Amino acid sequence: MSARFDCADPAQLLQGLAEAEAALRRGELVVMPTDTVYGIAAEAFDPVAVDGLLKAKGRGRDMPPPVLVGTVRAAMALVMDLDDAGKDLIEEFWPGALTIVCRSSPTLVWDLGDTKGTVAVRMPLHQLALDLLKRTGPLAVSSANVSGQPPSTSCDEAVAQLGDSVAVYLDSGPCPGDVPSTIVDLTGSVPRLLRQGVIPADRLREVILLNDLEETGPGDAAGDGTVTADTGDPDGAAHGDAGEPDGAAAGGVTAGEDVREHAGEPGGPAEATPGGTTPGQEDAPDQGEPSRGPAAG
Repeated sequence: MSARFDCADPAQLLQGLAEAEAALRRGELVVMPTDTVYGIAAEAFDPVAVDGLLKAKGRGRDMPPPVLVGTVRAAMALVMDLDDAGKDLIEEFWPGALTIVCRSSPTLVWDLGDTKGTVAVRMPLHQLALDLLKRTGPLAVSSANVSGQPPSTSCDEAVAQLGDSVAVYLDSGPCPGDVPSTIVDLTGSVPRLLRQGVIPADRLREVILLNDLEETGPGDAAGDGTVTADTGDPDGAAHGDAGEPDGAAAGGVTAGEDVREHAGEPGGPAEATPGGTTPGQEDAPDQGEPSRGPAAG
């Protein structure tokens, strides 16, 4: 039997966060709000939990979920060789509705699915999501719907689609809309727009040089993971092909504990704060919903 918490009630919010954290550490699934749509989350470093997420959605390993993080520092522990363009995008748009696809760190030991050596990562602009992510570390998060169905913009919609496959539902009311995050592929020599979502291409071009939009397939509405070309799923993953010889996802930071610790740190030289503050500043006490990204939509 699933537990549902009304996060508008301060007491239920605290209990819900604690129950969600405990469920995730047990390898169970949690539905959480984001700044785009509701997402279904699993412990990113638990391959059994990630497999459970894919099965709950009716999705295969060819559509790996993106990863949501609570701090920029946590994201940096997941990716390899982030260039100036990637750093500029993070400084300008995180937390918020921008998912970046990067080569994953070779030290990771997770299994998100067939990611071809990449990871799609986002820091959402939603306070509840950020609070949970800072407790748990990076989470694999996909939009909270069965594949082929519309993404859930309310907790009721998520419950109707996912039912008891989810252990804990965190209900924070309706999402602001059903537009997914924008996805940029940073695995090539020039950033490439994979999906135009909340952030328009023209706005991105104010910050970086950007290749023309390539419609490689629908992306993930909540976690905004990799985009795949061979699926009609409205919440398909967004991992780009980085040209890696094997399709296995890099995963779990050599000892995933490093990433979890970084994700829980409130400050640090690489951490961005809502509203586009300079990395290194402390998070504002009330940043609103978890940074866009992700994610996983």
